[in-house]
Amino acid sequence: MIELRGVRKRFGEQVVLGGVNFDVREGETVALLGPSGSGKSVLLKHINGLLRPDTGTVSVDDTQVPLLKREALAQLRTRIGYVFQNGALFDSMDVFENVRLGLSDEEKYRDLEYSRERVAECLRLVNLPPETVKKFPAQLSGGMRKRVGIARAIAGAPKYLLYDEPTSGLDPVNADVIDDLVIRLDEELGVTSVVVTHDVRGAFRVADRLALLYDTLIVLEGTPEEFRDSTDPRVRAFLERDFDSSSFAA
Repeated sequence: MIELRGVRKRFGEQVVLGGVNFDVREGETVALLGPSGSGKSVLLKHINGLLRPDTGTVSVDDTQVPLLKREALAQLRTRIGYVFQNGALFDSMDVFENVRLGLSDEEKYRDLEYSRERVAECLRLVNLPPETVKKFPAQLSGGMRKRVGIARAIAGAPKYLLYDEPTSGLDPVNADVIDDLVIRLDEELGVTSVVVTHDVRGAFRVADRLALLYDTLIVLEGTPEEFRDSTDPRVRAFLERDFDSSSFAA
């Protein structure tokens, strides 16, 4: 389980998180919604210790993340796969080496036979053909780069998957492909997922629960039905900005 309590974070004079409470229960997928620049990615980076809160607590499986020393933090990250917003692939490495970097176990990483088998399996899981291993990022479409980034995130068989805007920059067709992939990986791998997004339609498709980060705070955390039924003007304004929320499937 992931729990944030009273998390505050500021950069200079800008308050990004103003006392956030946020929960993710084991086995569920939670979509973290919010306008661009609202601090969603900042919140996500607190979960695996890329950022530390100014005040408040962040715990993963009852482990206080901000208190961990370097080795313990590295160990925690073996259980947390992170999908970066733009894929964050290394241009000088082919797909095999990019995905292989996700093997957090040094012994498995050094085992070339195991690495080849695991990379091939991860590419299969994200619906990429076997020959993709020999390609370089520049040879891939935007949607394929996103999927390679997801393959790297699952290479170490994590318990948690954190997605930072997985569909940003994609056309609707490819965005749906990624959303379907998030759903399938949750089912096949049994992972617990947090999906940061400003794509309301996609969030309603993939998530068991949603949370809206607005003006430095979580203003609503609940099921898709609770979001549809909310009368909070901040929730209504966000949902109705681009979409008719009444048309979302239950």
